[in-house]
Amino acid sequence: MLNSIDNVVNAVSGILYKPYVVPLILVLAGLYFTFRLKFVQFRLFAESIRVVKEKPVNLGATSSFGALMVSTASRVGTGNIMGVSTAICLGGAGAIFWMWVTAILGGASAFVESTLAQIYKKRDSEGHSYGGPSYYMEQALGQRWLGVIFAIVLILTYVVGYNMLAAYNTQSTFEGFSFYKQTFQVAGLTVNVPMIVGCVLAVLFGICVLGGGKRLTKVTEILVPVMGVLYVIVSLIVIFTHISSFGAVFKNIFRSAFDFKAIFGGFTGSCVMWGIKRGLYSNEAGMGSAPNAAAAADVSHPAKQGLVQMLSVFIDTLLICSATAFLCLFSGVEPTAEAAGAAYVQACTGAALGSFGPIFIAAAVCLFAFTTLLGNYYYTEGCLRFIMKKEPGKVFMVIYRLCATALVFAGAVISAGLAWDTADLLQALMVIINVPVIIILAKPAIAALRDYEWQRRKGKLPAYRANANGVKGTDFWQDDQYVLR
Repeated sequence: MLNSIDNVVNAVSGILYKPYVVPLILVLAGLYFTFRLKFVQFRLFAESIRVVKEKPVNLGATSSFGALMVSTASRVGTGNIMGVSTAICLGGAGAIFWMWVTAILGGASAFVESTLAQIYKKRDSEGHSYGGPSYYMEQALGQRWLGVIFAIVLILTYVVGYNMLAAYNTQSTFEGFSFYKQTFQVAGLTVNVPMIVGCVLAVLFGICVLGGGKRLTKVTEILVPVMGVLYVIVSLIVIFTHISSFGAVFKNIFRSAFDFKAIFGGFTGSCVMWGIKRGLYSNEAGMGSAPNAAAAADVSHPAKQGLVQMLSVFIDTLLICSATAFLCLFSGVEPTAEAAGAAYVQACTGAALGSFGPIFIAAAVCLFAFTTLLGNYYYTEGCLRFIMKKEPGKVFMVIYRLCATALVFAGAVISAGLAWDTADLLQALMVIINVPVIIILAKPAIAALRDYEWQRRKGKLPAYRANANGVKGTDFWQDDQYVLR
Protein backbone atom coordinates (compact mmCIF):
# COMPACT_ATOMS: atom_id res chain seq x y z
CA MET A 1 0.00 0.00 0.00
CA LEU A 2 2.68 2.53 1.07
CA ASN A 3 4.84 1.52 -1.92
CA SER A 4 1.95 2.22 -4.31
CA ILE A 5 1.38 5.64 -2.73
CA ASP A 6 5.09 6.44 -2.99
CA ASN A 7 5.17 5.45 -6.68
CA VAL A 8 2.31 7.84 -7.47
CA VAL A 9 3.80 10.68 -5.39
CA ASN A 10 7.24 10.18 -6.98
CA ALA A 11 5.78 10.20 -10.50
CA VAL A 12 3.89 13.48 -9.99
CA SER A 13 6.88 15.06 -8.23
CA GLY A 14 9.12 14.06 -11.15
CA ILE A 15 6.88 15.96 -13.57
CA LEU A 16 6.83 19.11 -11.42
CA TYR A 17 10.62 19.22 -11.11
CA LYS A 18 11.29 19.02 -14.81
CA PRO A 19 13.13 22.16 -15.95
CA TYR A 20 10.06 23.91 -17.29
CA VAL A 21 7.98 23.79 -14.10
CA VAL A 22 9.19 24.46 -10.53
CA PRO A 23 12.88 25.22 -11.28
CA LEU A 24 11.94 27.63 -14.06
CA ILE A 25 9.27 29.33 -11.93
CA LEU A 26 11.69 29.88 -9.05
CA VAL A 27 14.58 31.16 -11.17
CA LEU A 28 12.50 33.49 -13.34
CA ALA A 29 10.60 34.89 -10.36
CA GLY A 30 13.84 35.46 -8.45
CA LEU A 31 15.39 37.27 -11.42
CA TYR A 32 12.27 39.39 -11.95
CA PHE A 33 12.11 40.53 -8.34
CA THR A 34 15.87 41.08 -8.18
CA PHE A 35 15.73 43.54 -11.07
CA ARG A 36 12.45 45.19 -10.00
CA LEU A 37 13.84 45.76 -6.49
CA LYS A 38 17.22 46.91 -7.87
CA PHE A 39 19.17 44.08 -6.26
CA VAL A 40 17.73 44.67 -2.81
CA GLN A 41 19.42 41.54 -1.42
CA PHE A 42 22.81 43.18 -1.99
CA ARG A 43 22.00 46.87 -1.53
CA LEU A 44 20.18 46.53 1.78
CA PHE A 45 21.89 43.52 3.32
CA ALA A 46 23.47 45.65 6.07
CA GLU A 47 20.10 47.35 6.62
CA SER A 48 18.42 43.96 7.14
CA ILE A 49 20.88 43.22 9.95
CA ARG A 50 20.16 46.59 11.56
CA VAL A 51 16.40 46.17 11.35
CA VAL A 52 16.38 42.75 12.99
CA LYS A 53 17.72 44.34 16.18
CA GLU A 54 14.72 46.65 16.58
CA LYS A 55 12.25 46.07 19.40
CA PRO A 56 8.52 45.69 18.67
CA VAL A 57 6.48 48.88 18.50
CA ASN A 58 4.13 47.70 21.27
CA LEU A 59 5.33 46.05 24.47
CA GLY A 60 4.66 42.30 24.50
CA ALA A 61 4.07 42.03 20.74
CA THR A 62 6.12 39.75 18.47
CA SER A 63 9.41 41.40 17.49
CA SER A 64 11.13 41.22 14.11
CA PHE A 65 13.70 38.99 15.77
CA GLY A 66 10.98 36.70 17.17
CA ALA A 67 9.34 36.33 13.76
CA LEU A 68 12.79 35.76 12.23
CA MET A 69 13.49 32.97 14.70
CA VAL A 70 10.18 31.23 13.99
CA SER A 71 10.78 31.31 10.23
CA THR A 72 14.44 30.38 10.70
CA ALA A 73 13.40 27.53 12.98
CA SER A 74 11.45 26.08 10.08
CA ARG A 75 14.12 26.86 7.49
CA VAL A 76 17.13 25.81 9.57
CA GLY A 77 16.49 22.15 10.15
CA THR A 78 17.27 18.69 8.91
CA GLY A 79 17.34 20.04 5.34
CA ASN A 80 20.54 21.91 6.19
CA ILE A 81 22.24 18.60 6.95
CA MET A 82 20.31 15.81 5.21
CA GLY A 83 19.19 17.95 2.28
CA VAL A 84 22.72 19.15 1.54
CA SER A 85 24.13 15.63 1.91
CA THR A 86 21.49 14.25 -0.45
CA ALA A 87 22.13 17.00 -3.00
CA ILE A 88 25.89 16.31 -3.03
CA CYS A 89 25.54 12.52 -3.13
CA LEU A 90 22.92 12.47 -5.90
CA GLY A 91 23.70 15.66 -7.84
CA GLY A 92 27.41 16.18 -7.23
CA ALA A 93 29.33 19.05 -5.67
CA GLY A 94 27.88 21.47 -8.24
CA ALA A 95 24.50 21.21 -6.52
CA ILE A 96 25.89 23.50 -3.84
CA PHE A 97 26.41 26.29 -6.36
CA TRP A 98 22.79 26.02 -7.48
CA MET A 99 21.65 26.06 -3.86
CA TRP A 100 23.50 29.37 -3.51
CA VAL A 101 21.75 30.66 -6.64
CA THR A 102 18.31 29.74 -5.27
CA ALA A 103 19.15 31.57 -2.03
CA ILE A 104 20.49 34.75 -3.67
CA LEU A 105 17.57 35.02 -6.10
CA GLY A 106 15.14 33.70 -3.50
CA GLY A 107 16.08 36.54 -1.15
CA ALA A 108 14.22 38.96 -3.44
CA SER A 109 11.19 36.65 -3.62
CA ALA A 110 11.22 36.32 0.18
CA PHE A 111 11.22 40.10 0.53
CA VAL A 112 8.14 40.49 -1.68
CA GLU A 113 6.03 37.73 -0.12
CA SER A 114 6.81 38.80 3.46
CA THR A 115 6.23 42.49 2.76
CA LEU A 116 2.86 41.63 1.21
CA ALA A 117 1.99 39.59 4.30
CA GLN A 118 2.75 42.64 6.47
CA ILE A 119 0.73 45.03 4.32
CA TYR A 120 -2.36 42.81 4.30
CA LYS A 121 -2.07 41.36 7.81
CA LYS A 122 -5.16 41.06 10.00
CA ARG A 123 -5.86 42.16 13.58
CA ASP A 124 -7.02 39.70 16.25
CA SER A 125 -9.21 40.44 19.28
CA GLU A 126 -6.18 41.41 21.37
CA GLY A 127 -4.82 43.82 18.78
CA HIS A 128 -2.03 41.50 17.60
CA SER A 129 -1.47 40.72 13.94
CA TYR A 130 -1.59 37.57 11.86
CA GLY A 131 -1.69 36.77 8.16
CA GLY A 132 0.10 35.12 5.27
CA PRO A 133 -0.41 34.28 1.59
CA SER A 134 -4.00 33.11 2.01
CA TYR A 135 -4.91 36.54 3.36
CA TYR A 136 -3.27 38.54 0.57
CA MET A 137 -4.82 36.16 -1.97
CA GLU A 138 -8.23 36.99 -0.53
CA GLN A 139 -7.83 40.71 0.17
CA ALA A 140 -5.51 41.93 -2.60
CA LEU A 141 -6.29 39.41 -5.32
CA GLY A 142 -9.95 38.95 -4.38
CA GLN A 143 -9.76 35.16 -4.67
CA ARG A 144 -10.70 33.57 -1.36
CA TRP A 145 -11.08 30.14 -2.97
CA LEU A 146 -7.41 30.24 -3.98
CA GLY A 147 -6.45 31.25 -0.45
CA VAL A 148 -8.35 28.25 0.93
CA ILE A 149 -6.59 25.87 -1.47
CA PHE A 150 -3.23 27.35 -0.53
CA ALA A 151 -4.01 27.07 3.18
CA ILE A 152 -4.90 23.38 2.79
CA VAL A 153 -1.72 22.68 0.80
CA LEU A 154 0.39 24.52 3.38
CA ILE A 155 -1.11 22.50 6.23
CA LEU A 156 -0.44 19.27 4.34
CA THR A 157 3.11 20.38 3.50
CA TYR A 158 4.14 21.28 7.02
CA VAL A 159 2.15 18.97 9.30
CA VAL A 160 2.35 15.97 6.97
CA GLY A 161 5.24 16.41 4.52
CA TYR A 162 7.89 18.41 6.36
CA ASN A 163 7.23 17.22 9.90
CA MET A 164 7.15 13.57 8.90
CA LEU A 165 10.39 14.09 6.98
CA ALA A 166 12.02 15.85 9.94
CA ALA A 167 11.10 12.90 12.16
CA TYR A 168 12.40 10.39 9.61
CA ASN A 169 15.69 12.27 9.21
CA THR A 170 16.15 12.41 12.97
CA GLN A 171 15.85 8.67 13.50
CA SER A 172 18.05 7.98 10.45
CA THR A 173 21.02 9.71 12.13
CA PHE A 174 21.20 6.77 14.54
CA GLU A 175 21.46 4.24 11.72
CA GLY A 176 25.25 4.25 11.87
CA PHE A 177 25.36 3.27 15.54
CA SER A 178 25.54 -0.36 16.66
CA PHE A 179 22.32 -0.24 18.67
CA TYR A 180 20.17 0.91 15.71
CA LYS A 181 19.03 -2.55 14.62
CA GLN A 182 18.33 -3.80 18.12
CA THR A 183 14.81 -4.29 19.41
CA PHE A 184 13.61 -3.67 22.94
CA GLN A 185 10.72 -4.85 25.05
CA VAL A 186 8.66 -2.01 26.49
CA ALA A 187 5.48 -2.82 28.40
CA GLY A 188 5.21 -6.14 26.60
CA LEU A 189 5.66 -4.55 23.14
CA THR A 190 8.61 -5.03 20.80
CA VAL A 191 9.95 -1.67 19.68
CA ASN A 192 12.93 -0.54 17.62
CA VAL A 193 15.04 2.62 17.55
CA PRO A 194 12.89 4.50 14.97
CA MET A 195 9.83 3.90 17.18
CA ILE A 196 11.64 5.12 20.29
CA VAL A 197 12.97 8.26 18.54
CA GLY A 198 9.55 8.93 17.07
CA CYS A 199 7.91 8.57 20.45
CA VAL A 200 10.37 10.94 22.17
CA LEU A 201 9.99 13.55 19.40
CA ALA A 202 6.20 13.27 19.46
CA VAL A 203 6.00 13.68 23.25
CA LEU A 204 8.28 16.75 23.27
CA PHE A 205 6.45 18.24 20.29
CA GLY A 206 3.07 17.61 21.91
CA ILE A 207 4.11 19.29 25.15
CA CYS A 208 5.14 22.43 23.24
CA VAL A 209 2.21 22.74 20.84
CA LEU A 210 -0.39 22.07 23.52
CA GLY A 211 1.13 25.01 25.38
CA GLY A 212 0.22 27.46 22.61
CA GLY A 213 1.93 29.64 20.02
CA LYS A 214 3.74 32.00 22.40
CA ARG A 215 5.65 29.11 23.90
CA LEU A 216 6.79 28.11 20.41
CA THR A 217 8.32 31.53 19.86
CA LYS A 218 10.14 31.48 23.22
CA VAL A 219 11.58 28.00 22.66
CA THR A 220 12.80 28.76 19.14
CA GLU A 221 14.30 32.15 20.09
CA ILE A 222 16.64 30.30 22.46
CA LEU A 223 17.45 27.13 20.52
CA VAL A 224 17.88 28.42 16.97
CA PRO A 225 20.83 30.79 17.56
CA VAL A 226 22.61 28.35 19.90
CA MET A 227 22.41 25.32 17.65
CA GLY A 228 23.28 27.37 14.55
CA VAL A 229 26.42 28.87 16.08
CA LEU A 230 27.66 25.52 17.43
CA TYR A 231 27.15 23.85 14.08
CA VAL A 232 29.02 26.55 12.18
CA ILE A 233 31.91 26.44 14.68
CA VAL A 234 32.36 22.68 14.24
CA SER A 235 32.21 23.09 10.45
CA LEU A 236 34.88 25.80 10.60
CA ILE A 237 37.12 23.50 12.64
CA VAL A 238 36.89 20.87 9.89
CA ILE A 239 37.52 23.46 7.17
CA PHE A 240 40.60 24.98 8.83
CA THR A 241 42.11 21.59 9.65
CA HIS A 242 41.80 20.70 5.94
CA ILE A 243 42.50 24.16 4.52
CA SER A 244 44.95 22.73 1.97
CA SER A 245 41.93 21.36 0.08
CA PHE A 246 40.45 24.86 -0.41
CA GLY A 247 41.34 25.24 -4.09
CA ALA A 248 40.35 21.71 -5.03
CA VAL A 249 36.97 21.96 -3.30
CA PHE A 250 35.91 25.18 -5.04
CA LYS A 251 37.23 23.95 -8.38
CA ASN A 252 35.11 20.83 -7.98
CA ILE A 253 32.00 22.86 -7.10
CA PHE A 254 32.19 25.18 -10.10
CA ARG A 255 33.34 22.55 -12.59
CA SER A 256 30.44 20.31 -11.62
CA ALA A 257 27.96 23.21 -11.58
CA PHE A 258 28.70 24.09 -15.21
CA ASP A 259 29.03 20.60 -16.66
CA PHE A 260 26.25 21.31 -19.16
CA LYS A 261 26.57 17.98 -20.95
CA ALA A 262 25.81 16.14 -17.72
CA ILE A 263 23.10 18.63 -16.75
CA PHE A 264 21.06 18.48 -19.93
CA GLY A 265 21.76 14.80 -20.51
CA GLY A 266 19.54 13.95 -17.56
CA PHE A 267 18.08 17.02 -15.88
CA THR A 268 16.08 15.22 -13.18
CA GLY A 269 19.28 13.76 -11.77
CA SER A 270 21.50 16.79 -12.38
CA CYS A 271 23.22 19.12 -9.95
CA VAL A 272 20.86 21.93 -11.02
CA MET A 273 17.72 20.00 -10.15
CA TRP A 274 19.08 18.66 -6.86
CA GLY A 275 20.45 22.07 -5.92
CA ILE A 276 17.13 23.80 -6.59
CA LYS A 277 15.00 21.05 -5.02
CA ARG A 278 17.04 20.80 -1.83
CA GLY A 279 17.67 24.55 -1.76
CA LEU A 280 13.92 25.11 -1.80
CA TYR A 281 13.40 22.50 0.92
CA SER A 282 15.96 24.29 3.05
CA ASN A 283 15.31 28.03 2.52
CA GLU A 284 11.62 27.93 1.43
CA ALA A 285 11.94 31.22 -0.48
CA GLY A 286 8.86 31.81 -2.64
CA MET A 287 6.86 29.00 -1.10
CA GLY A 288 4.70 31.27 1.01
CA SER A 289 5.62 29.79 4.37
CA ALA A 290 7.70 32.50 6.05
CA PRO A 291 5.05 35.21 5.39
CA ASN A 292 2.88 33.50 8.00
CA ALA A 293 5.51 34.32 10.62
CA ALA A 294 6.36 37.70 9.08
CA ALA A 295 2.76 38.89 9.42
CA ALA A 296 2.92 38.45 13.21
CA ALA A 297 5.78 40.92 13.67
CA ASP A 298 4.98 44.33 15.16
CA VAL A 299 6.96 46.78 13.01
CA SER A 300 6.45 50.38 11.90
CA HIS A 301 6.89 49.59 8.20
CA PRO A 302 6.14 46.43 6.14
CA ALA A 303 9.44 46.63 4.27
CA LYS A 304 11.30 46.08 7.53
CA GLN A 305 9.96 42.56 7.88
CA GLY A 306 10.59 41.92 4.20
CA LEU A 307 14.25 42.70 4.83
CA VAL A 308 14.30 40.49 7.92
CA GLN A 309 12.87 37.49 6.07
CA MET A 310 15.33 38.07 3.24
CA LEU A 311 18.08 37.78 5.85
CA SER A 312 16.60 34.49 7.06
CA VAL A 313 17.11 32.96 3.59
CA PHE A 314 20.77 33.94 3.65
CA ILE A 315 21.28 32.59 7.18
CA ASP A 316 19.78 29.29 6.14
CA THR A 317 21.50 28.61 2.83
CA LEU A 318 24.58 30.81 2.53
CA LEU A 319 25.61 30.12 6.13
CA ILE A 320 24.20 26.86 7.52
CA CYS A 321 23.89 24.88 4.26
CA SER A 322 27.33 26.05 3.17
CA ALA A 323 28.71 24.93 6.54
CA THR A 324 27.44 21.41 5.87
CA ALA A 325 28.67 21.43 2.28
CA PHE A 326 32.18 22.54 3.22
CA LEU A 327 32.29 20.16 6.18
CA CYS A 328 31.60 17.29 3.78
CA LEU A 329 33.71 18.38 0.82
CA PHE A 330 36.76 19.43 2.88
CA SER A 331 36.77 16.09 4.71
CA GLY A 332 37.85 14.28 1.56
CA VAL A 333 35.22 11.53 1.86
CA GLU A 334 33.79 10.61 -1.55
CA PRO A 335 30.00 10.99 -1.82
CA THR A 336 27.99 8.00 -3.04
CA ALA A 337 24.30 7.55 -3.78
CA GLU A 338 24.09 4.83 -1.12
CA ALA A 339 25.37 7.20 1.58
CA ALA A 340 22.94 10.05 0.77
CA GLY A 341 21.59 11.54 3.97
CA ALA A 342 22.91 11.13 7.49
CA ALA A 343 25.42 8.42 6.56
CA TYR A 344 27.52 10.71 4.36
CA VAL A 345 27.64 13.62 6.81
CA GLN A 346 28.52 11.32 9.68
CA ALA A 347 31.22 9.61 7.63
CA CYS A 348 32.70 13.03 6.84
CA THR A 349 32.68 14.24 10.44
CA GLY A 350 34.00 10.87 11.58
CA ALA A 351 36.94 11.13 9.16
CA ALA A 352 37.70 14.68 10.30
CA LEU A 353 36.89 14.56 14.03
CA GLY A 354 36.98 10.89 14.99
CA SER A 355 34.25 9.25 17.06
CA PHE A 356 33.00 12.66 18.23
CA GLY A 357 31.86 13.53 14.71
CA PRO A 358 28.91 11.14 14.21
CA ILE A 359 27.72 11.80 17.78
CA PHE A 360 27.78 15.56 17.21
CA ILE A 361 25.80 15.22 13.95
CA ALA A 362 23.19 13.08 15.68
CA ALA A 363 22.85 15.69 18.44
CA ALA A 364 22.73 18.58 15.94
CA VAL A 365 20.04 16.86 13.87
CA CYS A 366 17.95 16.24 16.97
CA LEU A 367 18.07 19.95 17.87
CA PHE A 368 17.52 21.08 14.28
CA ALA A 369 14.61 18.67 13.86
CA PHE A 370 12.90 19.71 17.09
CA THR A 371 12.91 23.41 16.27
CA THR A 372 11.87 22.57 12.69
CA LEU A 373 8.86 20.65 13.99
CA LEU A 374 7.80 23.64 16.08
CA GLY A 375 8.44 26.24 13.38
CA ASN A 376 6.57 24.15 10.80
CA TYR A 377 3.57 23.72 13.04
CA TYR A 378 3.45 27.46 13.85
CA TYR A 379 2.58 28.25 10.24
CA THR A 380 -0.49 26.04 10.13
CA GLU A 381 -2.70 27.56 12.85
CA GLY A 382 -3.20 30.78 10.89
CA CYS A 383 -4.27 28.71 7.89
CA LEU A 384 -6.90 26.95 9.98
CA ARG A 385 -8.20 30.34 11.10
CA PHE A 386 -8.42 31.44 7.47
CA ILE A 387 -10.29 28.34 6.31
CA MET A 388 -12.83 28.52 9.14
CA LYS A 389 -13.20 32.32 9.05
CA LYS A 390 -12.85 32.34 12.84
CA GLU A 391 -10.64 31.24 15.70
CA PRO A 392 -10.86 27.43 15.91
CA GLY A 393 -12.49 26.08 19.07
CA LYS A 394 -10.43 24.67 21.92
CA VAL A 395 -11.66 21.11 21.43
CA PHE A 396 -10.88 21.24 17.71
CA MET A 397 -7.39 22.60 18.35
CA VAL A 398 -6.61 19.92 20.92
CA ILE A 399 -7.65 17.24 18.42
CA TYR A 400 -5.66 18.94 15.64
CA ARG A 401 -2.54 19.20 17.79
CA LEU A 402 -2.83 15.56 18.82
CA CYS A 403 -3.12 14.55 15.15
CA ALA A 404 -0.03 16.65 14.33
CA THR A 405 1.77 14.91 17.19
CA ALA A 406 0.78 11.47 15.86
CA LEU A 407 2.14 12.38 12.42
CA VAL A 408 5.51 13.18 13.99
CA PHE A 409 5.65 9.62 15.32
CA ALA A 410 4.48 8.21 11.96
CA GLY A 411 7.25 10.05 10.13
CA ALA A 412 9.91 8.27 12.16
CA VAL A 413 8.74 4.81 11.02
CA ILE A 414 7.91 5.33 7.31
CA SER A 415 10.33 4.72 4.42
CA ALA A 416 12.89 7.26 3.21
CA GLY A 417 11.36 7.37 -0.27
CA LEU A 418 7.86 8.17 0.94
CA ALA A 419 9.14 10.81 3.38
CA TRP A 420 11.22 12.71 0.82
CA ASP A 421 8.83 12.32 -2.13
CA THR A 422 5.84 13.57 -0.16
CA ALA A 423 7.71 16.69 1.01
CA ASP A 424 9.04 17.39 -2.50
CA LEU A 425 5.60 17.12 -4.08
CA LEU A 426 3.81 19.32 -1.54
CA GLN A 427 6.44 22.07 -1.53
CA ALA A 428 6.24 22.17 -5.34
CA LEU A 429 2.47 22.72 -5.13
CA MET A 430 3.01 25.66 -2.76
CA VAL A 431 5.45 27.26 -5.21
CA ILE A 432 3.09 26.80 -8.16
CA ILE A 433 0.30 28.60 -6.27
CA ASN A 434 2.23 31.32 -4.43
CA VAL A 435 4.85 32.55 -6.91
CA PRO A 436 2.42 33.61 -9.68
CA VAL A 437 0.34 35.42 -7.04
CA ILE A 438 3.24 37.45 -5.66
CA ILE A 439 4.28 38.37 -9.21
CA ILE A 440 0.77 39.71 -9.85
CA LEU A 441 0.67 41.52 -6.48
CA ALA A 442 4.27 42.75 -6.46
CA LYS A 443 3.44 46.45 -6.98
CA PRO A 444 2.51 47.27 -3.33
CA ALA A 445 5.66 45.52 -2.05
CA ILE A 446 7.88 47.38 -4.51
CA ALA A 447 6.18 50.67 -3.59
CA ALA A 448 6.67 49.89 0.10
CA LEU A 449 10.42 49.47 -0.42
CA ARG A 450 10.65 52.78 -2.27
CA ASP A 451 8.68 54.49 0.51
CA TYR A 452 10.94 52.94 3.15
CA GLU A 453 14.12 54.05 1.40
CA TRP A 454 12.73 57.55 0.78
CA GLN A 455 11.96 58.01 4.48
CA ARG A 456 15.39 56.69 5.46
CA ARG A 457 17.06 59.17 3.11
CA LYS A 458 15.04 61.97 4.75
CA GLY A 459 16.40 60.92 8.14
CA LYS A 460 13.03 59.63 9.38
CA LEU A 461 12.28 56.42 11.20
CA PRO A 462 10.12 54.85 8.46
CA ALA A 463 6.42 54.40 9.16
CA TYR A 464 3.92 53.19 6.59
CA ARG A 465 0.58 54.68 5.47
CA ALA A 466 -1.55 52.37 3.33
CA ASN A 467 -3.60 55.12 1.65
CA ALA A 468 -0.51 57.09 0.69
CA ASN A 469 0.83 53.98 -1.02
CA GLY A 470 -2.38 53.23 -2.89
CA VAL A 471 -3.46 50.33 -0.65
CA LYS A 472 -7.06 50.29 0.57
CA GLY A 473 -9.05 48.44 3.21
CA THR A 474 -6.27 47.08 5.43
CA ASP A 475 -6.63 46.34 9.16
CA PHE A 476 -3.34 48.15 9.83
CA TRP A 477 -1.45 51.09 8.31
CA GLN A 478 -4.36 53.55 8.14
CA ASP A 479 -3.69 57.28 8.29
CA ASP A 480 -5.06 57.66 11.81
CA GLN A 481 -2.64 54.95 12.96
CA TYR A 482 0.35 56.66 11.35
CA VAL A 483 2.85 57.77 13.92
CA LEU A 484 6.58 58.32 13.47
CA ARG A 485 7.96 55.97 16.09
